[in-house]
Amino acid sequence: MIVSIKNIKNALTLMTSNTESKIGFAIVSLFITVALVVGIVGWSILPYNPLKIYTAPPFSPPSLAHPFGTEQLGRDVFSRILAGTPIDAYVSFFVVAVALLLGGFLGSVAGYSGGLADEVLMRITDVFFTIPTLLIAIVIVFILGTGPVNIMIALAIIWWPPYARLSRAEALRLKNMNFVKSARLSNLSTLTILLRHIFRVSLTTLFVYATLDIGTVILTYSGLSYLGLSVRFPYPDWGVMVAQAEQYIFFDPSLALIPAIVILVVALGFILLGDGIKARVQQQRGMA
Repeated sequence: MIVSIKNIKNALTLMTSNTESKIGFAIVSLFITVALVVGIVGWSILPYNPLKIYTAPPFSPPSLAHPFGTEQLGRDVFSRILAGTPIDAYVSFFVVAVALLLGGFLGSVAGYSGGLADEVLMRITDVFFTIPTLLIAIVIVFILGTGPVNIMIALAIIWWPPYARLSRAEALRLKNMNFVKSARLSNLSTLTILLRHIFRVSLTTLFVYATLDIGTVILTYSGLSYLGLSVRFPYPDWGVMVAQAEQYIFFDPSLALIPAIVILVVALGFILLGDGIKARVQQQRGMA
């Protein structure tokens, strides 16, 4: 089996190898668990229907019945936070997965092949790095239309260049190593060498970067959601909740602070996990 108990154990050890990664792993695990449970079971598992108004008086303070209080329409803030979790998970993991696979493969091809393919890829990535990511995403979303699916597509279109650069650098490092030379002498096809000996070996580096990058995607998606480009009223979303609470910031600042803190904590969780994994991988390579 490709995924064995030993592989899972090694992955867990890598993700909990130091204090940083343990804190990040706890936050990320909670985020993924909530996203999966709410996404699969649905809103019936939540304390309150996130769309139901006047579950308590508007602007009720935190209590046992409403841990985060209620907002301007008396809807339970805690339930709305939980209901918005799957969207952020779907968007962030989809975008990073597409970017890793697409950018990683293109970078492997460019670095291994060199020549024109390498030059073309570098010039394309230069264009993407020159223009602010958020600006490109906004333009693409306006062309495609608003909504989480179109935001996923827009971000996936522009998110791959860093992965291509990283994969290219790994390909340049790997292509002159003995195991790759042996593969060429064994008359393996170029595609087989790329997939088995270049791209696959590069996955560790790409995975570390991807773990860090998921937090960035969440922040970017929340920014687009805040601008009104994602879900529409009255459906819950973290960025939308911050935007809707803005007008009440002086009356009840917690309405904007709570979803904003949730966004930052989840993003920080991925950053801590990624930093911890990166430190462990570098330590292992230094010992090798």
